[in-house]
Amino acid sequence: MAPRAAKPRTQDPAGTRQNIIEIASEEFALNGLSGARIDEIAARTRSSKRMIYYYFGDKEGLYLACLEHAYRLVREGEAKLDVQGLPPMEALRRLVEFTFDHHHRHEGFIRTVMIENIHNAEFLAHSTEIRRLNATAIDTITDVYRRGVAEGVFRDGLDPLELHWQISAPCFFNVSNRATFSKIFGRDLGAAKSQKSLRANTVEMILRYVARPEFIPRQ
Repeated sequence: MAPRAAKPRTQDPAGTRQNIIEIASEEFALNGLSGARIDEIAARTRSSKRMIYYYFGDKEGLYLACLEHAYRLVREGEAKLDVQGLPPMEALRRLVEFTFDHHHRHEGFIRTVMIENIHNAEFLAHSTEIRRLNATAIDTITDVYRRGVAEGVFRDGLDPLELHWQISAPCFFNVSNRATFSKIFGRDLGAAKSQKSLRANTVEMILRYVARPEFIPRQ
């Protein structure tokens, strides 16, 4: 029998690039920028080391692309919430719940941001894409907050950027410090019961902070 002809390779630059980013994101989150190896990334992808350099220039270029991808995922998730059609209190609740859930499900995102902070945001500073992506987050929370103030349910005088920080902080800490907290205090804070309680309390804490006293939600 004649040998079977090799199946022609499908040209899919976008798919190949995305595959590299997804695998590289795991490597960077696990090993950091200095510890990740292009050889290992190439071995796990449908590409080659040469192709990785063709698409991204060097390891730092690939790392920056992964960082942009991480922020893009969280902002795309926020956009799907469609909070503009919700009353301000419910919209804010949805934003906090989404942030908590996203960070819980995407530990790699938290590790990636921690690594970039170790580098003092050196690489992020070169990305106009990340600044553009995160501007939408502030636009969203500004719209929700201003609507709440106009309707008399939110107290006036808060800074939307600081509010974004205050939402992010407990949701980030829930992942970044979960292992150490659990070991130190002998309680598995990653367990379903603990996560349910932490999620509910995080939402209530933010809503109580923003709402006028007479509109503070009761659990």
